[in-house]
Amino acid sequence: MEAVFQSQGLIDFEGSILLWIQNNLRSGFLDPIMKAITMLGDKGLIWILITLALLIMRRTRKLGVMCAASMVFGLIVTNLIIKNWAARIRPYEMVQGLNCIVPLAKDWSFPSGHTTNSLACAWVLFRKAPKKFGVPALILAILIAFSRLYVGIHYPTDVLGGALIGLGSACLAMLLVPRLEKRFPKLAETVYRV
Repeated sequence: MEAVFQSQGLIDFEGSILLWIQNNLRSGFLDPIMKAITMLGDKGLIWILITLALLIMRRTRKLGVMCAASMVFGLIVTNLIIKNWAARIRPYEMVQGLNCIVPLAKDWSFPSGHTTNSLACAWVLFRKAPKKFGVPALILAILIAFSRLYVGIHYPTDVLGGALIGLGSACLAMLLVPRLEKRFPKLAETVYRV
């Protein structure tokens, strides 16, 4: 897998996209906005806070359980399995002329953990919550994903991979949580009643 991601052709192609973003979209006005958006995804904090708020309220607890499950699935696949397997070097280390405008990351590049986490939680919200909450959540997730390219910390395929894992994790959570409720009704009743 490392050989695929370290091929010069792929690095050159994706690097040209990142350099285009750097040279044509970055500005004194947008830079602080995109930095703030990308920081919302740091450690999944915004999504964890949303999930905790959902878990606290009894009527939204099931939604909170689905969000939590989706993020746990995404974390396992992205951070514990694929990042170490792919071992992709960050673009600011490989693409000549690319400047990263946020603190440098200490882990591997593929896939984007920010994107995985954001799409995992936001897709559950988009599918299961009222649209007045689901649509803004999805928009925020997309902005966080794009911000990873904007700030120069991820390649486009890192973000695409993270998005696919996040969506898959959300779908898995939405499928498994109701099945587990049916299989263990007393446990589900206790969890949702507390």
